[in-house]
Amino acid sequence: MDFLNDRRSRLVVAGGALALVAGIGIAAALISGGKGENVPPPPASQGGLVVETGAADDGRLDPARPLRCYVAGQYVGEVTLADCAKRNGVATGALDVGVDEAGNLAAADQAGTMLTPLPPVEDAPAEAPTATPAAPAPAATPAASVPAGACWRYADGGWRKQPADMSLNACVQILFAGRCERSGGATYGRWMQQTLRLVPGRVEVSGDNRSFRPLASQAENCSISPVG
Repeated sequence: MDFLNDRRSRLVVAGGALALVAGIGIAAALISGGKGENVPPPPASQGGLVVETGAADDGRLDPARPLRCYVAGQYVGEVTLADCAKRNGVATGALDVGVDEAGNLAAADQAGTMLTPLPPVEDAPAEAPTATPAAPAPAATPAASVPAGACWRYADGGWRKQPADMSLNACVQILFAGRCERSGGATYGRWMQQTLRLVPGRVEVSGDNRSFRPLASQAENCSISPVG
């Protein structure tokens, strides 16, 4: 009996030793196999996000920056604003500065070239309120909330902000109602982040200050159809 018990003990010890050796071998194989693997870079380093800190044409013009110059409607090259004014025979402040039809920053005399003015800066002067005839108060009716925002008029080479925020329709009516634009001409305004443009027969709108789409039609008596 003692002989059998002693043999069983030896078998148990031998089995435990073999299991321990096998476990150590498997762990070593896993560690050595992982050393040769290439760990992929983190997702943030793979170019999924690009942050820009400012816009090229945000209403502030660098006087030393070359821009496309037009004289009497003809393109004469890329020069500074002061040089373009000299070629036009006017002061720098008398030039229209904005975006031409190709989307390039440009300057021109006030006749012969249609430029979309650069967006206004927030510290531009506000336009003085004008007296308007009193209208009868409409009957109170439930209506959906209409967004209101800053309305700007572009005239005499600069932006003028309306005294109070208003809806898009109110802005269009204040800026353009009763005014008919001549052929080839344009009058500009701004509502929130959208550029407004009056051309013969209609009002147009642009979200990028370059590509315009129709917004409202204009009748022969220069009235503007309601927006929205």
